[in-house]
Amino acid sequence: MTVTQSLPRPSPSASGRGGPALELVGVSRIYRSDAEDVRALDGVDVSIAEGEYVAVVGPSGSGKSTLMHILGCLDLPTEGNYLLAGQDVSSLDEEALAGIRNRRIGFVFQQFHLLASLTAAGNVELPLVYAGVPRAERKERVLEALARVGLAERTEHRPNQLSGGQQQRVAVARALVTEPAILLADEPTGNLDSASTRDILGLFDTLHASGRTIVLITHEHDVAARAGRVLTIGDGHITGDVPGPIYAGAGQR
Repeated sequence: MTVTQSLPRPSPSASGRGGPALELVGVSRIYRSDAEDVRALDGVDVSIAEGEYVAVVGPSGSGKSTLMHILGCLDLPTEGNYLLAGQDVSSLDEEALAGIRNRRIGFVFQQFHLLASLTAAGNVELPLVYAGVPRAERKERVLEALARVGLAERTEHRPNQLSGGQQQRVAVARALVTEPAILLADEPTGNLDSASTRDILGLFDTLHASGRTIVLITHEHDVAARAGRVLTIGDGHITGDVPGPIYAGAGQR
């Protein structure tokens, strides 16, 4: 099933011409051990504009996931600065960081991370529960989010009653229900077949057109080709930064 629902515009810039949404300045992430220090990221400088759609590619162990964790405020740099909409997140306490993760950033992962005991609606509702949104408003927003991803008829289905592609759409709905301006996706099509991959990438295209900033980590170059810009990372360094038009139309699945 191809998802074509229109989505609200959270940002005035859908073309990537806004101010910086995400900015890394000299960022390193060092994991310390008794044996040796490991620099998962090493002096990374990256600026991603509001409304931009960026793919990050690189081999296993290159630093992709570490980069995603820092962008998502799941981890902090050992060195350098990370500015989210101009604010240095290193100055924030854990409560403030949790608030950013819950309200301003939506996450989609390769593993869907759905709770088996909850229905699709229950899984999508969780971020709103944590945010203290009243019950009536939660129900309305959950139904709207599931309708956006083409699952209006699957609200009461549990994860084991849904296909892999449907489970990933539930995960996308959960990421969208707080209306975040930024969507971070870590290998979101890694467990999907070709048809489900097309659906999810089509949904990301629509989200980008609605003005959201999207950062997608992938090892699949045909998936990266859907983005407007492709960053290549290797050994903790940004080794390539290519505008999307070079990839336009390549390998779309």
